[in-house]
Amino acid sequence: MAKVELKQPIVEEIAELFDGAQGAVLVDYRGLTVEQDTILRKKLREAGVTYKVYKNTLIRRAAKGTAFEALDPHLEGPTALAVSKTDATAPARVLADFAKTADALELKAGVVEGTYYDQAGIQVIATIPSREILLGKLLGSIQSPIANFARVINQIAEAKEA
Repeated sequence: MAKVELKQPIVEEIAELFDGAQGAVLVDYRGLTVEQDTILRKKLREAGVTYKVYKNTLIRRAAKGTAFEALDPHLEGPTALAVSKTDATAPARVLADFAKTADALELKAGVVEGTYYDQAGIQVIATIPSREILLGKLLGSIQSPIANFARVINQIAEAKEA
């Protein structure tokens, strides 16, 4: 069996990951201990993020012709790929949070909703809360004036009764 035939399923697997992905981040995992890597993988799994180490050339082939092709210059050295199809900021958020405790983990670059971000940009993206948290804040800010108005009306009604 030729090497190309062995590598083609892996390229297809990566292409499948990229298909419909909201966000993807490349990281340099060099220097992580096995324990740290296990904890990181668990946190990413809980956030719904697929995290795997692939050869750079295979990532390059799978990304060709997609928005993820912009990651090509960062495909050097040991590279792990974190991809989320549901939450665009989840890979960056979880990886950046983990990098605070594990100095060895280095975010290289990423693509979030079709836009390329370098290392500094991914750090900024990591500060954006999840969609659910943002929706909760929006709902809270919408309900606040209504709840205050209801309290004032209730106090006026109680004052008139007394």
